[in-house]
Amino acid sequence: MIRPLDPVTSRQRAAYGLAFFVLFVAVWAWATFGGYVSKTFLANPLTMLQEGWELLTKHGFLFDIGMTVWRVVGGFVLAAIIAVPLGVLMGAYKPIEAFLEPFVSFARYLPASAFIPLLILWAGIGELQKLLVIFIGSVFQIILMVTVTVGNTRRDLVEAAYTLGASDRGIINRVLLPSSAPEVAEILRLVLGWAWTYVIVAELIGSSSGIGHMITDSQALLNTGQIIFGIIVIGLIGLVSDFLFKAFNAWLFPWKLA
Repeated sequence: MIRPLDPVTSRQRAAYGLAFFVLFVAVWAWATFGGYVSKTFLANPLTMLQEGWELLTKHGFLFDIGMTVWRVVGGFVLAAIIAVPLGVLMGAYKPIEAFLEPFVSFARYLPASAFIPLLILWAGIGELQKLLVIFIGSVFQIILMVTVTVGNTRRDLVEAAYTLGASDRGIINRVLLPSSAPEVAEILRLVLGWAWTYVIVAELIGSSSGIGHMITDSQALLNTGQIIFGIIVIGLIGLVSDFLFKAFNAWLFPWKLA
């Protein structure tokens, strides 16, 4: 019997997750092999695997995967390097937050894809343009989320540190950062997932490599098998990176689980 908020074991969680994927593939196979959906609009699982193998062995798809991963990591790291310190400052110092928060809140609602025409004019269609799309899509989200996390640090911890003689810099280094670091790491993990959506948008226009470029070419050929394979590859890479990020966070901040 399932009850609200009842926990499940790690083995049960893995079994439930695997069961969903099995069910999903079964419904997909039933719809395509049974002729309920035309192969023009949706390839069956076997055709998808055949098309994917051809992409990997004959069309250099591994290079496209590597380029997409590089763009995601590059744009995301650039955004994190700027956004995390700025978010910490905004969360720690309310005048800085009051000065910057309205613009950051405004900018985070602007879709990164809307900047692509301008970025092509400013940076061309090379790698810088794609990195900037991911940067714009990530940086304002990280800033605001880090600001909120740092600003929610328990006030009694701050007052206790002042009572013990801590300086303003000591408050940031010894109280605010250790208290909010696990949540900041989780924020970065979540935004990394969003970065994958931005890179595909960046690669759909003016790109000669990457998973998004392959999907665009496959769309022109009505090759739904390759399109689905590209989408699945994105999901698998994202899933693996998410698990690695989560495991690294658990190792880096063991007190979060204490």
